[in-house]
Amino acid sequence: MAVFKFVVSGKKHSGQVEKEQKDCPVMGKRIGDTFPGDFLGLEGYELQITGGSDKDGFPMRRDIEGIGRKNIVATIGIGFRKGKEGMRKRRMFRGNTVSQEVTQINCKVSKLGAKALEELLPRKAKEQKEDKKE
Repeated sequence: MAVFKFVVSGKKHSGQVEKEQKDCPVMGKRIGDTFPGDFLGLEGYELQITGGSDKDGFPMRRDIEGIGRKNIVATIGIGFRKGKEGMRKRRMFRGNTVSQEVTQINCKVSKLGAKALEELLPRKAKEQKEDKKE
């Protein structure tokens, strides 16, 4: 079965947690919906979905309804880099609903729990070495 990678961001810290899709109660939720972080090991935390991407790397976009992919003409927003004035491009985006095709879900903390986020989602060893060098 596929795995969701949750990227959880707080004010000063962010971290990643991987969970099996069958263990996650986020199927069918949309960008902007909130859910409890208990199943991720974040007791007392409430998380809000801010975006994500599918297995092929296409980003989720809030203004596209459903779970499918769509080709839209983008002028601004997620998945489009600003170019010349008035520039538009046709780009492929994923809908705003979490499905089995989504692999990464970006979340932000909307309600804090008892423990600090740094304790529950520690930094990786590689990141700690880079911080010591600076």
